[in-house]
Amino acid sequence: MTQELITTQDQTLRNSVKSEVSAPSIGSSAMLCELSISTWTGRKKDRKASDDVTDANFAASGVASVHKKLLADCQELMAVQKFTANSRNIHYAMTMPWSDTGLRLLPTAQYFKYHQAMTDIQNEYDRLVDTFLQGYEWEITQASAKLGDLFNRDEYPSIDSLRNKFGFRLSYIPLPDAGDFRIDIGNEATEQVKSHYQDYYSAQLNNAMNDVWQRTHKALSAMSERLDYSDNDDKKIFRDTLVTNVLDMVELLNVCNVNGDGQMTAARMKLEDAFRGVNAEALREDEHLRSETKRTVDEVIKSLPSIGL
Repeated sequence: MTQELITTQDQTLRNSVKSEVSAPSIGSSAMLCELSISTWTGRKKDRKASDDVTDANFAASGVASVHKKLLADCQELMAVQKFTANSRNIHYAMTMPWSDTGLRLLPTAQYFKYHQAMTDIQNEYDRLVDTFLQGYEWEITQASAKLGDLFNRDEYPSIDSLRNKFGFRLSYIPLPDAGDFRIDIGNEATEQVKSHYQDYYSAQLNNAMNDVWQRTHKALSAMSERLDYSDNDDKKIFRDTLVTNVLDMVELLNVCNVNGDGQMTAARMKLEDAFRGVNAEALREDEHLRSETKRTVDEVIKSLPSIGL
């Protein structure tokens, strides 16, 4: 089961000073989430082999390092590792950046879709890990033949120890309200702390929204470039995903607009109108539609905020 952690502020902190700050509050339209997936690398540094390499090449000690793949080319372990990387990419795509600690901003409008996706991901992750563990002892036997003199049975963890190297944890955390900051350290000190938090809160929110704009710019720029040809030119090849990527972007502009940004709403509505009923095949065959769609896309690109794009 997906682990859900809903943390609340200690009630003892709710009995002191309360005052207003001007940072925007998005506590009802977004929450924080954190995804932690751990896997076993299956790699180990071989100090003797490392020393042999440096000695054989008359090199200084420590300039070369040999890391062994303990299970050589174990397909089951590689499947877990690849799936883990893909899972993180899905997590990043469905959320927005918030802090350097791994916390991401999750719009409440995205919660059910995100939660279902993470539940499905964890179920598949658990299945892949179980498959790998079931064949672990056999893989060690295969590795002994492939590694030759590099093989050392003592370097392989027990099955119980190995199982603990895999883990999947998902946490949901309420977003602290910048306008409801209560601590008992005196009025002046409280205002200083709240001012610092207001700056942090605003900066993190701006960073999250800029991430959405950057994704929008990337998707629209790719489409504009691929649509830039007439029937007299050599046709540019593009996949159906060129359109679906933009449609996904339109949905993202909707669910990720956690602060009700008017510019983001306007961009979304213009793209919705432009792509209503449009598909990749129609864009390939209809020059007028292709030209009009590119014109709208370019207009939206020009209207995007300047954030160093």
